[in-house]
Amino acid sequence: MTTPAIRPGLPADIPAIAAIYADAVLHGTASWELEPPGEVEMQQRYEAILAGGYPYLVAERDGELLGYAYAGAYRPRPAYRATVENSIYIAPAAQGLGIGGLLLDALMQACTERGFRQMIAVIGDGTGASVGSRRLHERAGFRLIGVAEKVGFKHGRWLDQMLMQKELGEGGSTPPAP
Repeated sequence: MTTPAIRPGLPADIPAIAAIYADAVLHGTASWELEPPGEVEMQQRYEAILAGGYPYLVAERDGELLGYAYAGAYRPRPAYRATVENSIYIAPAAQGLGIGGLLLDALMQACTERGFRQMIAVIGDGTGASVGSRRLHERAGFRLIGVAEKVGFKHGRWLDQMLMQKELGEGGSTPPAP
């Protein structure tokens, strides 16, 4: 099996991205949306990420989109400008094959190159169904910074939200760019 190519996402990828995300919304706990957004909404979200200067990446092998990852603003206030939140979604048939790690590594590199200093992972149900996401981030050097207990309700049960953090580049050792 060949290693997937990691490349910037393209508008032509939106149908596959929307399908991957729809599965996560309907069957998983990584997203706390209850209804999957359509392709038009996913296109608007994609454009907003790029317009903000953030990376949006996909993993592809033999013309098949296996997953995607992007970073966006952690919070909207200006003092947070050097901190990003990551999102990673993998097609069901491609889960457990190391694609999440490839995407996360490439995403961290792209964010570092853009001057971001901190990356936050907000993991829905990181102590339950999303334990794979927690382990992925631990392997990448993220550390647990907190758990908000029973703050979401999906699939008939309460979900915890786990926060993990990793410094990028110079981290907090120097001020960020203005």
